[in-house]
Amino acid sequence: MNSLFDLEQEDARVRHDALSKEIRRHDALYYQNDAPEISDAEYDKLRQELEALEAKHPELIHAESPTQKVGAAPSKGFKKVRHAVPMLSLSNVFSEEDVSDFLTRIRKFLSLSETDPLEILAEPKIDGLSCSLRYENRELVMAATRGDGAEGEDITANVKTIGDVPQSLPSNAPDILEVRGEIYMGRAAFEQLNKRQEEEGKNVFANPRNAAAGSLRQKDAEVTAQRPLKFWAHGWGAASDVPGDTQEQVVRVIERWGVPVSPLFARFDDAAAILAHYETIAAARPDLPYEIDGVVYK
Repeated sequence: MNSLFDLEQEDARVRHDALSKEIRRHDALYYQNDAPEISDAEYDKLRQELEALEAKHPELIHAESPTQKVGAAPSKGFKKVRHAVPMLSLSNVFSEEDVSDFLTRIRKFLSLSETDPLEILAEPKIDGLSCSLRYENRELVMAATRGDGAEGEDITANVKTIGDVPQSLPSNAPDILEVRGEIYMGRAAFEQLNKRQEEEGKNVFANPRNAAAGSLRQKDAEVTAQRPLKFWAHGWGAASDVPGDTQEQVVRVIERWGVPVSPLFARFDDAAAILAHYETIAAARPDLPYEIDGVVYK
């Protein structure tokens, strides 16, 4: 009597195992080897299929499922760092309906009515490498990759060579503050680096993200210092005091302290505005001096 149900469940389990294995392989290629084999859009399709499968068969969800993890485990080339506050991943939306559902969930979580104001921040999702800068007594003491979200790589020596990253914060900054953002390489700098690599008979990089990640993971910080890396802040992790009452206020304070923030960081107050903003960014994307893979809304 249960043969059809059992067959469907077994097929789902087999597909879940295959998808999980494939996603973990791509995670390792992307986060550990800086050598992705598929595009972000193709990767997103794999994740969507896995999430849909788990929504239909929740019994398949387990601790090792890619949906329960962020990124990939740190590589063995650097010392491991435990994040004081986890570095989480983002949820994707692919349609206007998804955006509407996102705003509805926020209103429900905050117990807001349809007429209550709701401010949304937007910034380009720079295609780089996530990094957490830890300042203690206003001095930069640690820089770490995201890794699997709970544990990353200690890349402090290399990050200290990046001109965009302040070595210290002003006297009014909190005793402990983790500034979080992305390390990236602009398009023009990427092309110049690849030209130099080619002239010197060295391997060229596939794209700016790979170039940034490969430059940051050099064992010799002097090599990293010669690479044109940049940093953008988009938030914070652990903090002994938060310098503002809203996300926008805190990010603007961090910016005033000398940490770069996206020039396209903006605030909106309804779904129509953020959708229009997305279309504006999408139209400008080919001409931006850096690569992005979407827009982040908070």
